[in-house]
Amino acid sequence: MNADSLNGRLLFAIPKKGRLHDKCLELLAGADIQFRRHHRLDVCLVKNHNIALVFLPASDIPSFVGKGNVDLGITGQDVILEAQMESHVTEVLKLGFGKCALQVQVPEAGPIKSVEDLAGKRVVTSFEVLSGQYFKAVDDRLQLAEDRRTKIEYVGGSVEAACSLGLADGIVDLVESGDTMRAAGLHAIATVLETEAVLIKSSTPKHPALEPLIKLITSRIAGVVAAGRYVACEYNIPRARLHEATIVTPGRRAPTISPLEDEAWVAVSVMVEKNRVADVMDELVKIGAEDILIFNLDNCRV
Repeated sequence: MNADSLNGRLLFAIPKKGRLHDKCLELLAGADIQFRRHHRLDVCLVKNHNIALVFLPASDIPSFVGKGNVDLGITGQDVILEAQMESHVTEVLKLGFGKCALQVQVPEAGPIKSVEDLAGKRVVTSFEVLSGQYFKAVDDRLQLAEDRRTKIEYVGGSVEAACSLGLADGIVDLVESGDTMRAAGLHAIATVLETEAVLIKSSTPKHPALEPLIKLITSRIAGVVAAGRYVACEYNIPRARLHEATIVTPGRRAPTISPLEDEAWVAVSVMVEKNRVADVMDELVKIGAEDILIFNLDNCRV
């Protein structure tokens, strides 16, 4: 592959490894973006679209997109803010995965119970910018003198070990389930921000001719994301209870209602959020619904 083979193609940056990588591959498959990545190559051509995928470290993607070197990218909101590229990229779509929190954590058995207690002490993190901004606001609020302000130190990994090794009084790190922090004897005293994976494009795109393709890919990815959030729910309900049923299942716009041969009954078809399915089914049974069926969605456009 040479540079000429990329000319005119939409460049789409994907995290090459880490917590977002596998989910991104599932998203691409759901959007029917077909490719074959050769071993050790970080650029590959998409077979069925005028696209090239570029596999990069997630931390580099905001800069590549913001500077217009690539046209689209997937990365975490935290990474965009840490790279200070929020004014250079446009968040096109939240993707619903990679959700976690950037938290301030301290030893559970220690004397520090709040960020005010931690202010002026040592904090170790992989997120120097976000941590520095957060503790600058805390230090300013407490009116700490320059020599008494919080000291932010960078480490590239295993941040949770810093306190037990005596390197820090507290840490700032991403927390998903919290199991790693609990195992290290740490607990959260504050949340700096909540984050998830997002689809981004440059705020000043270099290739306006690619905008129709960007819209197409965005629509496809949005369909995959929506299909992961919703299920199709179908049920029969006495016509006299239809108003109550539509309160339980209002749908995204409105439920589809079809007459049955028995004029006293109607069939209802509606989209329901996947995390509410059990409660919705219970409520429908209470008001007399029967033959309640749930179908998973592979893809959709909403």
